[in-house]
Amino acid sequence: MRFDRLWINARIATMAAGAPPLCPGALGARNGRIAWLGPMAALPTHEATETIDCGGRWMLPGLVDCHTHLVFGGDRSREFELRLEGASYEAIARAGGGILATVRATRAADEAALVASALPRLDRLLAEGVTTIEIKSGYGLDRDTEARMLRAARRLGAMRAVAVVTSFLGAHALPPEARDDRAGHVARLCDEILPALAAEGLVDAVDGFCEGIAFTPEEIAQLFAAARRLGLPVKLHADQLSDLGGAALAARFGALSADHLEYTAESGVEAMAQAGTVAVLLPGAFYVLRETQLPPVAAFRRHGVGMALATDCNPGSSPLTSLLLAMNMGATLFRLTVAECLAGVTREAARALGRLAEIGTLEPGKACDLTLWDIEAPAELVYRIGFNPLHSRVFRGQPC
Repeated sequence: MRFDRLWINARIATMAAGAPPLCPGALGARNGRIAWLGPMAALPTHEATETIDCGGRWMLPGLVDCHTHLVFGGDRSREFELRLEGASYEAIARAGGGILATVRATRAADEAALVASALPRLDRLLAEGVTTIEIKSGYGLDRDTEARMLRAARRLGAMRAVAVVTSFLGAHALPPEARDDRAGHVARLCDEILPALAAEGLVDAVDGFCEGIAFTPEEIAQLFAAARRLGLPVKLHADQLSDLGGAALAARFGALSADHLEYTAESGVEAMAQAGTVAVLLPGAFYVLRETQLPPVAAFRRHGVGMALATDCNPGSSPLTSLLLAMNMGATLFRLTVAECLAGVTREAARALGRLAEIGTLEPGKACDLTLWDIEAPAELVYRIGFNPLHSRVFRGQPC
């Protein structure tokens, strides 16, 4: 057997469901994919262009940040101060702050500026082992700026060794110019903006914000129907601040994921389970907004709903660029187990992007995206705060 690169003497957590660790294990890659994986004792006769001795380090899949708003203009630190002084997220939004403040700054930024401001945030995530990241639009709310954001996201993927998955979030907030024409704006999103951006190859999935300060379930259903006509998968910001039935709506359209979910009812959880929709939990926003309503983790477990974790990196409610910290928050705030947290940034995060056949676990045939860690046990990745034990990151078989 021939390998381009072979890693030996690793402790391997493949993150495949039910698979035990390989201690010691080896992994061989060819043409950017995993060609062989197993215990050292079973390593077949082989030739390898390069052999890397891992020295007993732990090997995991490359991490997946499956919900981010990484590309945006401006800064909203003043809103952070206002919230500390007692202003609510909804009050700030209704006063013209919140998402619309970022919309104004993003509309004023050209593509180069959006890329330049996003790169440090992306690099921070890559330095913690991220190999796949989802990036949403949603701070343009018009065709030109939404396209500019999505092009910037594509450029980031070309500039760094990372896979970028894009989501069109045109239904993030109602733009000021459409304040008196909600129906017309939703129609433009469905009939003009989304089809144009999809035709340009900029959209991998369609997202929306179903909430009292954003869009109604009926409006989101129109958008999702348009996505279905274009053959695009959907996901949804659902039940973050109230229960409008967003989780059930997402499930009705076979959504890849429903995200936030603090107020999701049991019926919504049941619908997600039947649809195979992943619950993406976002403890960064829960923490920054000082929320008290916990997502129904016990119900997700009871009904077998997969749970992913993500940073929700955004300028307002989750200025978080550490997936390791998101895991610690998921354990500490939401009471997830270590195994759930690790699966939440690998296997379940990949499932939430519809990419589990390609990434998220270490298995022969999948992309060779992996991480090596200077740790004694994988639990350290969840337990430690403000400490990054990454030794190296591999993307498509290439150390980087």
